[in-house]
Amino acid sequence: MFNGLSAFPLTPMDGESVNHKSLGKVVSRAAKAGADSLGVLGSTGNYAYLSREERRAVLETAVEAADGVPVLAGVGAVRTRDVLLYAADAQAAGASALLLAPVSYQKLSEEEVFGLFETVAAESDLPIVVYDNPGTTGFTFSDDLHARIARIPGIASIKIPPPPPGQVAARVSKLKAGLPGRTSLGISGDWVAADALLAGCNVWYSVIAGVLPRQARAIVDHALAGRSELALAASAELEPIWSLFRTYGSLRVTTALAEDLGVVPSSALLLPLRGLDAEGREKVALAIRQCGVEA
Repeated sequence: MFNGLSAFPLTPMDGESVNHKSLGKVVSRAAKAGADSLGVLGSTGNYAYLSREERRAVLETAVEAADGVPVLAGVGAVRTRDVLLYAADAQAAGASALLLAPVSYQKLSEEEVFGLFETVAAESDLPIVVYDNPGTTGFTFSDDLHARIARIPGIASIKIPPPPPGQVAARVSKLKAGLPGRTSLGISGDWVAADALLAGCNVWYSVIAGVLPRQARAIVDHALAGRSELALAASAELEPIWSLFRTYGSLRVTTALAEDLGVVPSSALLLPLRGLDAEGREKVALAIRQCGVEA
């Protein structure tokens, strides 16, 4: 489950409540399309905006809908006590692994982040994916910290943000050199996924795979088979969408895509989050036509 394609589904909402029927369909759709795992309650799943009861219910629905495909459960929270509660809930719900970001209000030090992962790894039986997402957490991992955390028993994978253009291969090579062989390296930032997989990343933690799983699966299959031209070409076909990701952020664009394609019946955003404005929605509709994608 720490190799190949990990699809990160939205958490569809019906007003202020989770739309569990729609959630089950989104998860099942990605699983049937060949996702190797499902990153439920990641940033795309709006975990930070949901209560403990809502998170637990989301995981129960997702595990059932996944029908045996491993579910990676987001358990990030500001307080370590709450992370441990979410981790226990995830295990009880049938999740196969934990997805942990160093969420904070006060800025965290490297020792505090190391201590967080050390504590959770000691308390939980589930393997852990290190969720490196400085855009949401405000914390930037050093390579040394990644290497230290990766050596904690129970740490199975590291999910990194997209490197700058032209630096993907060098970034992947440098980071992998400091990790133990048992720790997989995963890429987010969907527009660089093909390059990162071809450079040696083991898994693509993919936002778009929650909405367009077949297209994401094709990119992964080509890349892992070493078909570089086909992998890059398949990714290039989605460049209109990648461009919107870079402009507006993946969450709002993915939500609009899912709505326009009929994957979800209503928004996956919770106040104070708001969807794209009229101009942004027009650009999403144009990107769908340019890419020729359908649900």
